[in-house]
Amino acid sequence: MMGALTTHVLDTASGKPGAGMRVELYRVSSNEPAAGIGGSSQHLLTVHTNGDGRTDQPLLAGGALERGEYELVFHAADYFSGRGVSLADPPFLRQVVIRFGVADPSQHYHVPLLLSPFAYSTYRGS
Repeated sequence: MMGALTTHVLDTASGKPGAGMRVELYRVSSNEPAAGIGGSSQHLLTVHTNGDGRTDQPLLAGGALERGEYELVFHAADYFSGRGVSLADPPFLRQVVIRFGVADPSQHYHVPLLLSPFAYSTYRGS
């Protein structure tokens, strides 16, 4: 069995999929600071979620998914602003950064984001 990394976004404020959200994926080492905070993280890709709040393809699959640490950066403020949601300046959640580890690259790592303008949660899904 080949492993994969997938994600999806659920907009809990509207009760709908988080369609059109920009998501960036980075590979980091445990000794580096978070992406975007002066670290030398490796940017792997940028995608936008589809109408179902998912990506059309796995973010990483097969040999591309390696053991190590990764970060997903979800551009929350841009997403909500694009839907006409009035946000404070600065917004409470400009970006949501989720750093997670892949211990066994042969497994499926699904990292969903449940999001509103003022809160989020995540978990390792299947």
